[in-house]
Order: sequence, then C-alpha cells, then structure tokens
Amino acid sequence: MAQAWSRYHLRLHRWLLQQPELLPDGATLLVAVSGGQDSMALVGLLQDLKRLHHWQLQLWHGDHRLRVHSSQQASELRQWAEQQGLPVQIEVWQEPQPAEAAARAWRYNALEAAARTCGASHVVTGHTASDRAETLLLQLARGSHRRGLASLRPQRALTPGLTLVRPLWLFSRLETAKIREQLDLPLWPDASNEDPCYSRNRLRQQVMPVLEELHPGASRRISGVAERLAQEQQSQDELMDLALAGLLANRQAPEQALQRRALLALQAANQRQLLQHWLGLQGVSPLPAEQLRSLLHRLEPMQGPGSHALAGGLHLHWDRQHLWLIHPNRP
Repeated sequence: MAQAWSRYHLRLHRWLLQQPELLPDGATLLVAVSGGQDSMALVGLLQDLKRLHHWQLQLWHGDHRLRVHSSQQASELRQWAEQQGLPVQIEVWQEPQPAEAAARAWRYNALEAAARTCGASHVVTGHTASDRAETLLLQLARGSHRRGLASLRPQRALTPGLTLVRPLWLFSRLETAKIREQLDLPLWPDASNEDPCYSRNRLRQQVMPVLEELHPGASRRISGVAERLAQEQQSQDELMDLALAGLLANRQAPEQALQRRALLALQAANQRQLLQHWLGLQGVSPLPAEQLRSLLHRLEPMQGPGSHALAGGLHLHWDRQHLWLIHPNRP
C-alpha cells in the first residue's frame, strides 16, 4: 500500500483532532472491510494516519456467501492484508439469507463478537456522505419523523464499551474512488450493489446522479443537512428532558407513565415531540410521522382507554389519566 499524504488525509486528520472522542489516540479499532472502494479507502487512510494517532488496527471481513466467488474474494483480501502487516478476521455466514435486514443484523452481531475477541473499543465502517445522503432521502420518502432524520450520526453505541464510528462521513463516494486510486489499493467489488431490486441501489443509480448533475456536491450538502439535524436534535433533547419531567405521573401510576391530559393540553407539535421523546427514552425506535399522528388522535380526550402495538413486542396502553409502556420481558 502506497504511503501518501493528500488533502483527504489532512481533512480526516483535522476532523479527528477536533473530535478526539471519535477515534481516540491509541485505541484498538476493528475495521469492517467489504473490499469495495469505500472500505478500502478507509483502510488506506487509517493505515497512513496510524503513526499520528497510535491506533491498533484489526480488519474484519464478512463473507455473506450471497455472491459468486465470495469465498475467493475473501481469501484474496486475507492475503493482501497479511502482506500489509494488517491482522484480519474472516467470518462466514453459515445460514445466508437474501434480505438486507438479515444480512445487516448478522454483520453487526459478528462485529460485536469479533470486537470482544480482539479487545477493540471501536468498530469502524466505511459509510460515506453519499450513504448518509441516500439514507436521509429514503427516510424522507418513508415519512420519517424529524427524530428519524436526525438519527444519522458519525458514532453510536453498539454495546456498553463498544462504539460504532463512521469517519468517512466527510467524503462522498466520488472522493473515496479517488482516494483508492491515489493509494493504489486493490478492489473487490460487490455485484449486488448493482442489483436494482434493492431500493438503495435504485436511488444510487437513478436519483443521486441527477441531483449531482443539477447541483454538483449534492451528496455532501445533503449529508451536511443530516449532521445539522442531528446537532439540533441533541440540543432539543435537553429541552425535552426538562419538559418531560413535568408530565411524568405520580407514584400511584405505572412506572414512567405520562399524564395523558397534561400531554394533550399542549400544542400538537409539542405533543408529537414529547411523545416521541418519551418513547425513545424507553427504547422505542422513532415512529413514522403518520403513525405518530394517528396515535395522538386515538389519545384525544373524547377517546376512551386503549392500546397500541409497537415494534419489538412492546405495547402502549392508556386509560383516562395515564399512558404507559409494557415491555414483553418485564412484569
């Protein structure tokens, strides 16, 4: 791997100095490597910056067995990594399924296990500003609430003591292609990235090129909007915590129950924000905007007691006075 110092190295280096909690000095990093241009560019940048940040790098590759020659590509990737002096773990999916959600769940479970094995404190992935822009557009199309749009952050906790970090938020997919070429890195492309049956691929192939042609640099600007939404949401959460404290019910009500009448006395926009925030604090994923409006309609004063099923087996219940959440694994 060619040693280099480019404006891309400088951009990432400065960002990490400004936010040292992302990839702390001396940390052990487990780097997820698919073999595509984004993950290979990530490996190249981290390897070159390692002397300045003193990281220990451990590569991880997941063989999903969903494409032809995946085992051969995994073997070639292992050989290349060993030539670079980079330790690598290859994990094979024993029961592959074509669903994107299933593959993602297997991948993150395997990454968590691998991190425990090698003592890594951070899992690092090659998601770019282009990925972030695509996700934001898909969330908008699905009618996601603002909290869902603001959930795309450069880092998040996977488990206690293990953090997922996306340092390539700074770069578009066009830039990672240039980085890989400049560093003379090999490439093992994934043919499934061209399959139009996946919604993200259609957006990537048919929508983003039009936006980039109309407004060059659109991917990075849309990603910047996601970052601003995330920062604004973090600030707003602090205010939500203060407001929520006044809505919590007394000790005679179920644990963490909300006062129904007090919630519904607020403006509709505040009702939506506080209900979403309260649910989020109890582990409920952000509800789509339409589902949230429908739920609040069922909570209006003229409506009686009721319940609403949520993802993960959770149930929201309410009577005339309170609303509370029941977890499937709790009494």
